[in-house]
Amino acid sequence: MATKPVFVLQNASKSFGGSFALQELSLRINHGERVAIIGPSGAGKTTLFRLLCGILHPDSGSVALFGHDTKTLNTRTLRRLRKEVGVLYQSDNLIPQLRVVHNVLMGNLGRWSLPKSLWSLLWPQELPRAKEALKQVELEHKLWAMPGELSGGQQQRVALARLLVQRPKVVLADEPVSQLDVRLGREIIQLLSHMAQELGNTLLVNLHTLELLEGHFERVIALKEGKVFWEGRPEALDDSLLKALYGVEYTQIHEH
Repeated sequence: MATKPVFVLQNASKSFGGSFALQELSLRINHGERVAIIGPSGAGKTTLFRLLCGILHPDSGSVALFGHDTKTLNTRTLRRLRKEVGVLYQSDNLIPQLRVVHNVLMGNLGRWSLPKSLWSLLWPQELPRAKEALKQVELEHKLWAMPGELSGGQQQRVALARLLVQRPKVVLADEPVSQLDVRLGREIIQLLSHMAQELGNTLLVNLHTLELLEGHFERVIALKEGKVFWEGRPEALDDSLLKALYGVEYTQIHEH
């Protein structure tokens, strides 16, 4: 039986100030896939993610999320669909004035009422759920800590715990390890991959560190100048292909 697509892009283009970020891009991401997006700076990776979650709309072509054209959705429907899409950014996006427990429980905001959300700021609601999520990322002892007391890797793990509480069907991670060293980056990618496999979720990750591709992704999509340059399995990537993809950036990327 064919797997249902989560995202379908058909000839999607997006430009800013007369310059194309994406050009007639056609892609299909199926439910349960773990896909890495790679490419040089300015390839359109972040723009692609913004199209996928409906923050941006294509100038031409279409982007479908769970079978719905994002351009034709009303605000309420788009908000409902976005509850199923969790996003992890380069910076963790934690609220520094709130303790770890509150940041983690923000994963519930899409389904909690406003009164419950406000009450939770005074007395954390569904505390066992927050504890369990932090336990899965090995930070249960930091439940009442402030974000400023944590290392960069720990803060990203708190953001992962927030995703575990949210339980989205899709996770979009936009260069989530670019500000971390390779060891911590590997740890975060392993957690993302494990979470996706455990929950049967779809995972898309923009990656800058090519060493982190191995063992975590079923497919790699390489973008260059807003177009698909190459796609296939990670093990099919070789030096000649990467040099053609990255050009003068290749040496720097390869060293990191």
